[in-house]
Amino acid sequence: MSFIRKIGYAVGLPLILFGLWFVLSSGSESFYAPPLGTILTAFGDTWTWPAIRADVLPSLLRLAAGYLLAAVVGVTLGVAIGLDRRLRATVEPVLEFFRAVPPPVLVPVIMLFAGIGDAMKVIVIVFGCVWPILLNTVEGVRAVDSVQLETARAYGVTGPARITRVILPSASPQIAAGLRQALSIAIILMVISEMFAASNGLGFTIVQFQRSFAIPEMWSGIILLGLLGFGLSLLFRLAERRALRWYEGLRAAQRTR
Repeated sequence: MSFIRKIGYAVGLPLILFGLWFVLSSGSESFYAPPLGTILTAFGDTWTWPAIRADVLPSLLRLAAGYLLAAVVGVTLGVAIGLDRRLRATVEPVLEFFRAVPPPVLVPVIMLFAGIGDAMKVIVIVFGCVWPILLNTVEGVRAVDSVQLETARAYGVTGPARITRVILPSASPQIAAGLRQALSIAIILMVISEMFAASNGLGFTIVQFQRSFAIPEMWSGIILLGLLGFGLSLLFRLAERRALRWYEGLRAAQRTR
């Protein structure tokens, strides 16, 4: 499949939906659901470089910090837990308990200890993102082929080399699945955390537009948020395919048998 065709599949349906929205809303007289043309005009007037620098870039920096920290913590703990059966049996009930707690509920609690600055927002993102990464890493490590482990041991591949050359590559498809799930959670939590005692960011700005009844500008912020999520998802897919090229090749070979 050519690159242009892949891009067409990725953006085709969103463009069709935007076209339908534009046509169906063109005659709207509702204050809360203005025509898409009005929203797009507000989009161009609102999201200039000063607004992007003041609100979008801080949001992306918090998102990146929380997501990367959650990835490091989740993969590190996931490998350790996945390799030790006793440790896994001990901590699994605790992990399931914290995984079931919705991160937005903990925002007021985190504010008490971390304040209302960027640290609070990053911690909220980390707490929500770490669980899918950690649990998928544990399952990926557990699923490593025992034949591979025995072969590595026979060739003297032990210690850190065993983890970096055998375990992590074998578990990488499962780890990538956890990272993919965590990315969407990170975007949601980025917005939610900025709705609490913030002075900038996309979440803060969208709420300010809503409170001041700047409805077209509010919708423009929602569209921008969707575009950012769509763009980050595409970047993740490109990075995932590049990193797991061997895995995609293996699956393609298995399908042709």
